[in-house]
Amino acid sequence: MKIQGVNLGNWLVLEKWMSQELFAGLDADDESAFYEDLSPEEAELRLHMHRSYYIQERDFQHIRAMGLNLVRIPVPHFIFGDCESGIGCIEYLDRAFDWAEKYDLKVLIDLHTAPDSQNGFDNGGLTGVIKWHLKPENITFELSVIERLAQRYAGRRALYGIELLNEPVSEEMLELVGTRYEARHPEQAEGSEPAPVDVLKDFYLRGYELVRRHSAPDVKVVLHDRFCLEQWEDFMPEDQYPGVVFDTHMYLFMLEMNMKEKPLSAYQEAIKKGFQEKLERAQKFHPVIVGEWCIANHSDGIRDLSEDEKADAYRRIAQWEMQAWDACDGWIFWSYKLHAEGRNDWDYRRAVDSGWLAEKCS
Repeated sequence: MKIQGVNLGNWLVLEKWMSQELFAGLDADDESAFYEDLSPEEAELRLHMHRSYYIQERDFQHIRAMGLNLVRIPVPHFIFGDCESGIGCIEYLDRAFDWAEKYDLKVLIDLHTAPDSQNGFDNGGLTGVIKWHLKPENITFELSVIERLAQRYAGRRALYGIELLNEPVSEEMLELVGTRYEARHPEQAEGSEPAPVDVLKDFYLRGYELVRRHSAPDVKVVLHDRFCLEQWEDFMPEDQYPGVVFDTHMYLFMLEMNMKEKPLSAYQEAIKKGFQEKLERAQKFHPVIVGEWCIANHSDGIRDLSEDEKADAYRRIAQWEMQAWDACDGWIFWSYKLHAEGRNDWDYRRAVDSGWLAEKCS
């Protein structure tokens, strides 16, 4: 199955930049602070409204009508409602499976957060803190969530796979993003550090066994590459661990950091060298998907172009990215929708509607 999908970002795991109105009147920049700034009653009310209306059945129908075949659904570690850090939402994931099966879509469940955070990003729910791996009870709890998800959905026709942990950060990526994400409570961030790769490998091995305990080999166990795709060539070979798929996230800002000049014409070669060739090599060792990407870029003058010129520029960027993704098992755009205005480069629906992406981008 060649994957062509979208992420349902900001539905069950909040990201403020994608829905500013949900954080109206709050100083919070992440989901942890969202709960901190609201009473339990107000938090539950806001989340009920958001979760009920942000994604609905008609969205699954629209996704299928656009020619896509999969949705990646980020879920929080408190999805079952048994963790103090958030309000559970398992009933919404149940609903998503019903809709996916109705419209012949596959679902990749993506465990997007962890207690004490695996990356310190806003999408991990706790900015500036990276301590999930420092407490054995955090790892044990995360594994219990994986097993319960596998138990609950292994028999569902729509299940493509379970991603064990989204974007555990590497030292290199942490250096790249710098001080972009700061902790609300600096003392909480003391001792933060990326999980050593050996710790993450052990977590992946244990998570794989838990998923396999309840599922057949055709249910994929998806492992994020820690932003270091080349690190995993000898890990969990397919003949011993059937159904393993590696997920890599390829955003253009990762290339732009090393581009001295940014004319639009330079992006074709940069994408080929920086993305496609990495995928071609990695695909020799494991199936690989690009689980997050978009067409946002900082090419020279992109913001000053006319609407027609801008649409042409973004279509060219998308075409070059699509050519790179042909080297692997497929792609999943981030994200299906945003509430934020003027961000067609991150919003699949608007990108298609505005002509920045060709519908059915096969």
